[in-house]
Amino acid sequence: MSNITYLVTMNQGNQKVDRPQRIIMLKVYKREDLPSDFGLNYHTHLLCHRGRVDFKFNDLNQSCKGGEFLFWFARSNLADLQFSKRFNATVLLVENHFLNSNIPDQNWGIDAALHSRQYPVKALNDKKDRKRILTNFQLLNAKFQDKGHHFYEEALKLQMRLFIFEMWHTFVNEYERRKRSLQTGTLYERFRQLIEDNCMTEREVQFYANQLNITAKYLNAISKQNSGVTASEWIQRFTRERIVRMLQNEKLNIAEISDEMGFSSRSFFTRYVKKILGFTPTEYRNRLG
Repeated sequence: MSNITYLVTMNQGNQKVDRPQRIIMLKVYKREDLPSDFGLNYHTHLLCHRGRVDFKFNDLNQSCKGGEFLFWFARSNLADLQFSKRFNATVLLVENHFLNSNIPDQNWGIDAALHSRQYPVKALNDKKDRKRILTNFQLLNAKFQDKGHHFYEEALKLQMRLFIFEMWHTFVNEYERRKRSLQTGTLYERFRQLIEDNCMTEREVQFYANQLNITAKYLNAISKQNSGVTASEWIQRFTRERIVRMLQNEKLNIAEISDEMGFSSRSFFTRYVKKILGFTPTEYRNRLG
């Protein structure tokens, strides 16, 4: 990895602290062109022009080649990056907290996040899609660089939201096509779709087994056979994703999140979050800064 770090000094109270630069756009030809902290502090948007990159994502071997788009979340389970000799890509890195705090629609954000955590590589239909993505990169980077703008912070946040809308628009057909295929798929695929649709309020294996007209024991066996993960573990993973997304939305208070997820009390919600995140909701938000 590159030894280059992208930091800016900010005032916090009476102290000056270094924070990751919010937007970075760069050309990448080899592993060393990426900053050393890219996987920790940044969401990675990669438009591959030529060659390929192989990697392990959530312990599965995957690759992205010329004409495809790749998205990695900050702090993803990512390993074993290998770039081909002729690799050429444009990469846009967006600082973790800045992107998460500017998601314009939480429901769409959750759906897109769940999809991308399973399918980080996305095929592009034509040159128009590639041009749209590259233009989107350039517009966000240009707004970030325009520090003389009188309404700089407001304009940058609006551009960040527009960037997200444009990316969702580019891949909306893929999201919807995948959802339709799951609705008519195998029991395991239907189970995964049911979790996406219901895990905001339903966190028991028996609920999903009832929807599929099978026993909870059989559902666990199907899940374990197809993915190596039990049904209860999948439910917890999807629920965790939604809780994290909502806690990152500063417009929602903790009581509202607890109510929306159907918890009988805030204290019960706090204990549940502590169990799956290792922090209480308040502690988690404090860690976000």
